[in-house]
Amino acid sequence: MRVLFVLLMYLMANTAWAMHEPWVKMEYPQDKEKWWWDDGWWEKGKLRQPANYEVVVKEVSYKSRDIEVPALLIRPKAKGAYPGILFQHGRRGIDDLTRLHPIRLAARGFVVLAPDIWSANFIEKFPIEHRYEVEDDVAAGIDYLLTLPDVKSKKICTVSHTRGGYMTLKALVTKGRQKDKVACYVSYYPHWQDPNAGEPMQVYRYAPEINDLNVPVLVFLGDHEQYQRYRPILAGIDALKEKKRDARVIVYPGVGRGFDFRPPHVRTLADDLAAKDAMQRTADFVHKYLGD
Repeated sequence: MRVLFVLLMYLMANTAWAMHEPWVKMEYPQDKEKWWWDDGWWEKGKLRQPANYEVVVKEVSYKSRDIEVPALLIRPKAKGAYPGILFQHGRRGIDDLTRLHPIRLAARGFVVLAPDIWSANFIEKFPIEHRYEVEDDVAAGIDYLLTLPDVKSKKICTVSHTRGGYMTLKALVTKGRQKDKVACYVSYYPHWQDPNAGEPMQVYRYAPEINDLNVPVLVFLGDHEQYQRYRPILAGIDALKEKKRDARVIVYPGVGRGFDFRPPHVRTLADDLAAKDAMQRTADFVHKYLGD
């Protein structure tokens, strides 16, 4: 009898433990509103088919201020006109890894211009200080892209990562390109603060230009992102939402900065899943505002 009593108490204790609320709950920003929900997938098992185009890469240049800015122009090989995207590199610049990002964008059915701002200004890769005149070069890239005959959209969208997120922000807001020329803004783990600002500004505040960003915004970052980037991004998204603007952020579990271009020898499955998902969501987001 005593043995049965002990066994019963053991089962009750373990059942109570199993039913206990988790000690730690992980809720990401995108899980609150579930705007990503897909009834077609959930109810009928339907998966979206991504567009896949063979692409061609061409070296071009355009005039900005008194300099010539080299750029990659990447588009589907099939004849015709497509919506336009300006891809802006970050501190790393354009190299064998980061040039893959605009190629992947073009493969979704876009004409993509990827300016090499560092080379145009004789800036070494991974600069610490920020030179504000380069923002004019990004804005001029938007102007140039819209003059191309194979860009069929009346406006373009910008896609960027790291410091490119700050440069495109300034091109849209400070240089005035968001009013007539840019339909949406997408950025991967953007540096949403003036790189020359002091440490407290980097950690606790977002760039004031965010308050004047009027186009729809989509931002991606990993939950292993460094704190000084994580907090300003989430605060900036909240500020945009308070102003009733279309602003969304996705935080991918298990990845950090660079998940879109980390090389194979250090790449993880989580990096790959996040990069593929972000690319498809970027394409859907841009098509929503530029059309097909």
